[in-house]
Amino acid sequence: MRFVVASLLAALSVQAYHASSGPLTPTAKQALIASHHWYAKCPVPFSGLRLMTLTYWGWDGRSHTGQLVVNANAVTALTKVFGKLYAMRFPIHHMKLSDAYGPVSVWPKDLDVTYVFSCRQAVPSPCTGGTGTGSWSMHAYGEAIDVNPIENPYVGCGQTHDPVSVSYMKRTPLRKGMVTPAVYALFRSVGWGWGGAWYGSTKDYMHFSENGH
Repeated sequence: MRFVVASLLAALSVQAYHASSGPLTPTAKQALIASHHWYAKCPVPFSGLRLMTLTYWGWDGRSHTGQLVVNANAVTALTKVFGKLYAMRFPIHHMKLSDAYGPVSVWPKDLDVTYVFSCRQAVPSPCTGGTGTGSWSMHAYGEAIDVNPIENPYVGCGQTHDPVSVSYMKRTPLRKGMVTPAVYALFRSVGWGWGGAWYGSTKDYMHFSENGH
């Protein structure tokens, strides 16, 4: 009986999923500018972006509140996906605003940050090298998300940009924080594509986007 009561109390103590969104706060704008994730030539103005506040399941097995900067058009889809990720207790390592846009001194040491918006070029495949493709990334539109990038690396030709992720190039067995078929199905249910399903040898396992690119 004690075990049953304790289990019920533990279940009730888990924070319910919550998601909200609104215009970027002055603090968020300042952080984006200071971290060079937004500047005047970006394809989306501040007015087209939203600050989402979301409940997520953390690496420590507890509920946390994080934030994402996203395109206004992506709010509905990501609200649905993160609600289902929370229900299935899929762990997100880091998702605070400062993790992605704060000063280097406050970044998580492992840099395993889940984020959406970054006004930058698309990253070329490890097969070709280089730092940019000459085309805007879908992150520059706020319509792509990278989920646990250490556990879900960008790979090609047997290489990855991050040496720490080498062991995760092998996608089985599934380990903590790796994108599973169920996670892929959640994004696919809202019309988003997955870099892990790209044709050919180049795969971006962390990357989901509105247009699949």
